[in-house]
Order: sequence, then structure tokens, then C-alpha cells
Amino acid sequence: MSEKVKQIEWYLDELDCANCANKVETGIAKIEGILDSNVNFMTKTLRIEIEGDQEADILPKVKQKLSVLEPDIHPTLKKSGAPIGANGLPIGLKHPQDDLSTNVDEYHDHDAGHEHTHAHGEGDKDEIRKSFIRLIVGFGILLAAIFAPVSGTISLALFVTAYLVAGYDIVWSALLNIKNGQLFDENFLMTIATLSAFYIQEYPEAVAVMLFYQLGELFQDIAVDKSRRSIAELMDIRPDYANVKTAAGIEKVAPETVKIGDIILIRPGEKVPLDGKVVSGTSAVDTSALTGESVPRGIKVGDNILSGFINKNGVIEVVVEKPFAESTVVKILDLVQNASGRKAPTENFITKFARYYTPVVVVAAVLLAVVPPLVIPGESFNEWLYRASIFLVISCPCALVVSIPVGFFGGIGSASRKGILVKGSNFLEGLNDVKTVVMDKTGTLTEGKFAVTRIESASELTEDRLLELAAYAELHSSHPIADSIKEAYGKTIAEDRITTTNDIPGQGLQVVVDGQEILAGNAKLMAKFGIAHAPAPETGTVVHIAVDKHYAGYILIADAIKADAKATVAGLKARGIRTIMLTGDSRAVGEAVAKEIGIDEVHAELLPQDKVAKLEEVLASKRKGEKVIFVGDGINDTPVLALSDIGMAMGGLGSDAAIEAADIVIMDDQPSKILTAMDVAKETRKIVWQNIIFAMSVKGVFLILGAFGVATMWEAVFADVGVTVLAVLNSIRILKK
Repeated sequence: MSEKVKQIEWYLDELDCANCANKVETGIAKIEGILDSNVNFMTKTLRIEIEGDQEADILPKVKQKLSVLEPDIHPTLKKSGAPIGANGLPIGLKHPQDDLSTNVDEYHDHDAGHEHTHAHGEGDKDEIRKSFIRLIVGFGILLAAIFAPVSGTISLALFVTAYLVAGYDIVWSALLNIKNGQLFDENFLMTIATLSAFYIQEYPEAVAVMLFYQLGELFQDIAVDKSRRSIAELMDIRPDYANVKTAAGIEKVAPETVKIGDIILIRPGEKVPLDGKVVSGTSAVDTSALTGESVPRGIKVGDNILSGFINKNGVIEVVVEKPFAESTVVKILDLVQNASGRKAPTENFITKFARYYTPVVVVAAVLLAVVPPLVIPGESFNEWLYRASIFLVISCPCALVVSIPVGFFGGIGSASRKGILVKGSNFLEGLNDVKTVVMDKTGTLTEGKFAVTRIESASELTEDRLLELAAYAELHSSHPIADSIKEAYGKTIAEDRITTTNDIPGQGLQVVVDGQEILAGNAKLMAKFGIAHAPAPETGTVVHIAVDKHYAGYILIADAIKADAKATVAGLKARGIRTIMLTGDSRAVGEAVAKEIGIDEVHAELLPQDKVAKLEEVLASKRKGEKVIFVGDGINDTPVLALSDIGMAMGGLGSDAAIEAADIVIMDDQPSKILTAMDVAKETRKIVWQNIIFAMSVKGVFLILGAFGVATMWEAVFADVGVTVLAVLNSIRILKK
């Protein structure tokens, strides 16, 4: 984003209608000076992009436009970067009326006493209770109108009263929309349909349809609210407080107030509030909320620890290394909550489809009401008006425009639960079209650090004894190879067993241990002392060992291949996906790793610009509609991550630059999460298309039945709100997978 372009977010407190969200997005985009407009229905946020110096002129216009498009929405400016919390509101916002204004308070005049009147309930318990009471009262009046021994004006008055109790807000919203020149929303359609029923004196049906429509809308809102809360619960990792060590003792404070360098105390059962390094204590931490790992991870002094982890047993002290605004937990919440703002092609298609579909059906309904009575002798206008009213009820596209965003949002939530952060619905859907996966080697397919991968004894010595002698020989060396040998040995080294140490530069070490001369080094060292040995067949760093001038064997040091790398490549091949490895390492090492794990194609000894050139070749050769993934972790991978169709970064060891450039972040560095992400994407697409086919099929059938006079208003209501509720509930299933 250009430095001159500013991004501003608004929280739309009562936005519970996906159709309304699309209307707001389109309407705001038409304001002069708005570069981009995006409404995220699931998080109730409007994000706009404007020129940085146009803020004072444009913000009042946005607020004015919102009051025209949706009078019941009272927008609130969000603090920069503040994600939505587990309560469904922006972090730090306890109630919709709380002030979240930035430096433009003069444009914020939120009415704290506003009473909810929007046609779509907020899902709040009080609102649900009020809505049910209203529906019960309306239904009671309807029964009185039908069965009470009254007639004429009194009977009509009871029906009208029941109608207004059930649908006064819908009628009022329809009138406001008409005043503002906005037709073709569900309020207008239901108002015209039910008033048409009144006109033909079908009073009970008109009232009952409004009551059941409102009941269906209420169930729909509850279902959407459940999906929001289900995802919020998955991401309920935001810490509520931090225990800061001060001169006066331990002080419990808000994480936002903690500074870099402060020492925080984390007790068993508490969430880690900020990123830092352990300076005291040992413990095990539950990392599942961030990485999807079910097994707790042990930590000790010197280990890095991330906010969002949960301390399991020991008391630890951590020095804070990042402010709360830049902590892992805030970044993850922001990524997940805002991901559905980047809409998938399917979502965009449905939005455009609904924009044209509803007006077409309304015109068809008008023609259905007018043309047959004029051209077919003996046909009743009232009969065809009734059929047209059914058309209007069925035409509402809510089932599609609600369930599709819920489906993708659920998919993103499901992926985050598995330690995969997807930055947009478009990237989640794009995973279904991947035909080539290009991967870096170091840190992606391998561990990114030296480790003992093989011990080969050439004498009577056991492998354990050979490793022990090598560890003693390397005791005083600080070389990474020596460190890997000592780490593999893992026992305390008794220094008094060593009597002589001689470092031979460029070759190795000559050490006397327990009276035995130990030589540990490369082939040049063996040649220097005339010790015959066979060359090691593996690729890597070989440390040859000789005891009293007799060759004892060798230890192979290499960048260990990750445990799940081979299975990942096999899984990709089983799906018909080509695999390519790009590495800056030597050709021998690159080809050895590629052969070990089954990579189809390898290009080695590449500089960052060479990786870009190779990826451009891959992108140029792909077919239309196919996607190419690049998976990497280092700063040198940033250009190719940005260039690829979908960039995946390893979030545990990966650099900040790589994670920032990536479209998907794997939090636990396991390559197998590539397959997991694809599985989530496949399941999400399946559910989304189930909803599309189900909704279109039911609506199509009932449109035909309504036109031929077979379907009634009651069935039309089911074809609208009933289908919507079922589609939303189907979308929530992705969270259970």
C-alpha cells in the first residue's frame, strides 16, 4: 500500500444482514475519494482506503452515506489494527457504545441509547428474548383475530395489529429504502408480498407469513451468531492481563501497558501475554492455539516464548521483547478476523449474481401479476397477484449471500485451529487449484540446523562409544559441527578424563581421552596420520574418528530432513501435484535431499534473484486456472513468496519478512500442514457448493410451483428463510471437521 493511501476501519454495530453488507460495500465505493471499500459481514467491519490527506473530507461523507443505506447502523471508528475479540466486538470494546475513536472524534457521535430496530437481530440474548416475546404476542393476536367471535372492522383491526407487531420494523425499513431510492432488498420484498396478501383479503396468511419470516430470520441470526462465536472461541487466545515485576512486587496490568524489557511472571494455567525470552524457571507450554500441536512443548531459560501459549506447570519469568501491538497473539487475531475481507471468487460471483438476480425476479413477479389477467380470458387479477407475491418472497437471495461468507469464514477458523493462518478467503479457495508446489530446502524441508544424522562404526566400538569419544574430542570446540555432536551425545562430559588437546587448523582435533589418542576430523586429518579409510557415501559433513591410529568409523553431520517431509511430498504426488525444490545449497546436497524425500525436480546453488527467475519460468508454463504455491521461510524467500500465486511461510523459524509476504503461515513449521490446508480448502469448497446448489434448487422449484399456483405463501417462506438457516448450519460443519 502506498504511504499516501490510508486504511480506515469502522465497526458496524448492527450489521447482521449479508445482503445489507453488500449494499453498504457497493454504496460506499461510489463516494468520490474512496479508493477501495470492503465490508466483512462476519466481523461487522467496513474497511476503506483513501488518500491520506482526504480523511477530514471523506469520513463525514461515509457516515452520512451509511445513515442513508442502513439507518439502524451506528458506525464506530476502530483503533488502528484492533482485531475483533472473542466477544464478537473489537478488542477493547466491551459494548457497542464504547468509544473507539481515533484522532477524528469530531466525526463520532454514537448514540449510546439507541434501541435496536434492525430487521435482523444482533443475536444478543436480550434481543433474542425481546424478539421471541414480540413474536408470541403477534401470534396471540393473530389467533384472537381468527377465532374470536368478532367480524368486520374489529377483525380487520386485530389482523392489522398482529401484522404491525410482527413486522413494523420491516415495513419501516422498506419505507426508508423507498425514500432513499433503494428497492430490491428483503424488507421491500416482504412488505410488498404481505401487503398484496392484505389487498386480496388473505389476512391470516399475510400476518402468518410475516410472523414466520421473522421467526426464520431470528433463527438465521442465531445460526450466524453461533458461527461467529464458534470461530471466536477457537481464537480465544488473547490474554486478559500480565503480571509485571516491579520494585513493589508483582503488579497485574493490561498487556497493552507493558514495555519492552519488563519482566513478567507467568504462573501455571495462565496465558503468555507478550512475546519474550525465558529468564527464569522451566515449564511445559500448550501451543495448540497457535500451532495446532497437541503435545505440550518444554521450555527453559534462554528459550523464546510467544504470546497465546498457555503455561502448564512451572512458574516462569520472561523478559518482554515486543510491545503488545506487535505481539504474535495480536497479529494472529488480526489475520484471522480480517481474512474473510479478501473475498474468494465464489463470494464475488454470488454477490454480483444476487445484485442482478433479485431485480430480474421482481420484474418477473410484476409481469406475472399483470400479464396473465390481461391476455388470458377469465383469469383473476387477485389470483395472479397472489402468485406474484409468492415470487417476491422466494426471490430474496439471503441463503446465498449469508451462507457463502459463513462457509469461508468457518474454513479459515478451522485452518487456524490446526495452526495454519490463511490471510484471505481467496487464498483458501485457491488451494483447490494448486498443480505445482515449489519449496525451499533449508528450514522448510529440513530443520535448518546441523544435527547428527548417521553414526557408522568401522571397528568393534559401538555407535554410542564412537559418539562418546567424538563428544570428548570436541569438548572445547565452539564450531557448529562440534555443538551438534555434543548435543547428540547429551550427557555431561567429565573434563578430567581429557589429558591432552591439540587443535589442527583446517583438519580436526587430536585429543587423549582415558589414555587413548583420539583423532576427530576430516579426510585430510586421516591422510596426515596415514590412516586408511573408505569415503563416506552420504552427502554432508563427515567427521572421521580414529583411536590409537586405527580407523574407528565416522559421524555424519547434516541438515536433518524434517520427519514429515517425505510423507508430505508423497501426499502431494498422490494428488497429482508436481513438486520442485529451489535451494541456494550445493548441487550435491540439494540433489541428495531431493532424492531422499522424492522431489520431482531440483534447482540448486541459486541466489535470491535466481529463485525468482526459476519461479517465473514455472508460472509461465502453468495452464489457465492452475495455481502455484511457493513454500519458504527465510528473508531470501520473500521475493518468491510475493511472486507466487499462493505464498506459504514457516511461521515458527521463519523470518518476519517472509511471514509478512506470505498468504498462508504454517505456525509449527511442519510441511505436512500443506496437505492439511488443502484438505480444509477442499472441505470448505464442498460445503460452499452444497449450499449454492441446495439454495438454487429449492428456490428454482418453488419459483416454478409459485408461478403455476401450486406453492403457497407458507412454502415460499420456507424456500427463503428455511433454506437460509439450513445453509448456515451446514456451513458451521467445517468447524467440526
